[in-house]
Amino acid sequence: MLPALLLSAIAMTPVAEPADTAKADEAIHKYLTAKTKELSERFMDGAKTRAEWEAKRPKLKEQFLDMLGLWPLPEKTPLKATVTGKLERGEVTVENVHFQSKPGLYVTGNLYRPKANDKKLPAILYVCGHSGKGRDGNKTAFQDHGMWFASNGYVCLVVDTLQLGEVAGKHHGTYNLNRFWWQNRGYTPAGVECWNGIRAIDYLISRPDVDAERIGVTGISGGGATTVWIAAADDRVKVAVPVSGMSDLESYVTNKVINGHCDCMFFVNTYQWEWTTSLALFAPKPLMFANSDNDPIFPMDGNRRIIARLRHCYDLLGKKDLVEEYVSKGGHDYRPDLRLAIFGFFNKHLKNDTGPIKDADFAKTEGKDLRVFPEDKDLPKDQINDRVDELFVPAVDVKLPEKKEDFAAWKAGLVKKLCESSFRAIPEKVPGPLVHKGGILETEPSVFVTGWAEPDQPATGVGLTILLNPDEDARTETRAWRTRDAKWTIGTFMPRGGGDSRWTRKNPPNTIERSLLLLGNTVDSGRVYDLVVLVSSAPKAWNWPQEFAGRGPAGVIGAYATLFTGRVSHITILDPPTSHREGPYFLNIDRVIDLPTALGLLAPDVKLTLINAKDKAFDKTAAIYKLAGAEGKFERK
Repeated sequence: MLPALLLSAIAMTPVAEPADTAKADEAIHKYLTAKTKELSERFMDGAKTRAEWEAKRPKLKEQFLDMLGLWPLPEKTPLKATVTGKLERGEVTVENVHFQSKPGLYVTGNLYRPKANDKKLPAILYVCGHSGKGRDGNKTAFQDHGMWFASNGYVCLVVDTLQLGEVAGKHHGTYNLNRFWWQNRGYTPAGVECWNGIRAIDYLISRPDVDAERIGVTGISGGGATTVWIAAADDRVKVAVPVSGMSDLESYVTNKVINGHCDCMFFVNTYQWEWTTSLALFAPKPLMFANSDNDPIFPMDGNRRIIARLRHCYDLLGKKDLVEEYVSKGGHDYRPDLRLAIFGFFNKHLKNDTGPIKDADFAKTEGKDLRVFPEDKDLPKDQINDRVDELFVPAVDVKLPEKKEDFAAWKAGLVKKLCESSFRAIPEKVPGPLVHKGGILETEPSVFVTGWAEPDQPATGVGLTILLNPDEDARTETRAWRTRDAKWTIGTFMPRGGGDSRWTRKNPPNTIERSLLLLGNTVDSGRVYDLVVLVSSAPKAWNWPQEFAGRGPAGVIGAYATLFTGRVSHITILDPPTSHREGPYFLNIDRVIDLPTALGLLAPDVKLTLINAKDKAFDKTAAIYKLAGAEGKFERK
């Protein structure tokens, strides 16, 4: 029979679908808040001195690029920059230009420059926010900034974003498109925007009229976020002014401000950073942190916390006079005072000019005249913008060892990488579950899971825990497993987000799932941990067989839990997915391992049964079991 631990720790009767998710919502948000508080103490990775920060910074820079999907840095392929048209606007020439940041990844922009010039000028990369201008591209909404900079002695390149540019891709994968496989790939459109900005700087410094030692970057909203990414990633940026573009984890997660933002605003927080650390990478170069005092998606309490951290950072580095804050009165928009502050900051630090400034006041150019590709027929046929999420971060191709004696080291290396890249949020020390009334278990503070033992069990049998995805019918699934083998003693276990712990899901904005990304976690990696806690709680002396069974992604969650416990003897997966794209979802998993290989890592100790697994993808799983000398422990039906 199932051991007393399992029978007492999970409810003895089925858990009904919760009529009210309020308690589960309260619990999961309490959990998220606690994790946010924990990460918020990690500014600058805990560096307390300048020497400590300088020692940490190179590794943190590498981690930052990795969290954008940019490490190792992609190859800088030929830009193939092309000017498709020119406009003369008074003393300013506007060039409609495109380049390819990667082959087929088109970046469209307008370059503003003084008409009469024979000098190398400072240059501004202006990165756009979310302004829907259709086929004209959102660059056309910010043309007054390009005009001001060019009229005041700068070269200014205003570039389209991926989603709202002339050659459009997507920013909203996990926000409303249910592309949670982005988490598997470690993909974020923030990485694309950052890379496009880095290549835009490559283009600027290739021009004879640009001074490569005087490069600035700015933008508002989504452009403010991209300003942070580029400034932190590219050491060639000398001055940065992010405008209403970044808050902190307390705002995003605890106060649910994440609901107002799309995916381009966030990196994949694999290393569980305090968010402001990204901007600390730019220190101690001149930085203005500009915001508005009545902006609901960048609230002032978050702004105050960020500027306090930045001032501490700059003071630590002996450059406290190089970080400034500007707060405009009003909502999420530019106003004359805000523009003047921005222009003045660049003049001071790129031109050594502190003289009076006039606001931007230019007649608008028709958007169609600023198009890089005037007609739809002109759009490039080789563009990959609309599928860049599939291609930007490559999936790993895991090679098997050639010799059996190399298997153990190969397996250990992959498990280590999994722990570092995909399951970093799982605590190293596994506590026993706290048992609550009615069989509710608390696997982490404020994380509750449910389960039950089936009534009328046979007198003897094998311990079998059935894993269920939260949207499956638990009773129906349990009966199906009982039918397959009446000798099994069955306990049904529903990890976080299922049964009585099912929280409210609304698409958009997928609050819980996206908040976890900002904390270096996913729902499914949390479910793996729930099972680790359950299995690890049984004393080793009991020596009873523990088995997992589940359908689809739920069974795969059991397989990963087994890798971290070593205390499960047999796993059965019905209808196994052939790749992680079908679930479960773990951060960066596709950059470490493919699913058939992951199942193979259960060899040689765990028996693996796959039902309805005829796909040839599982030939690789079979090959790994054979390599490990455990061919008889792998079965396909």
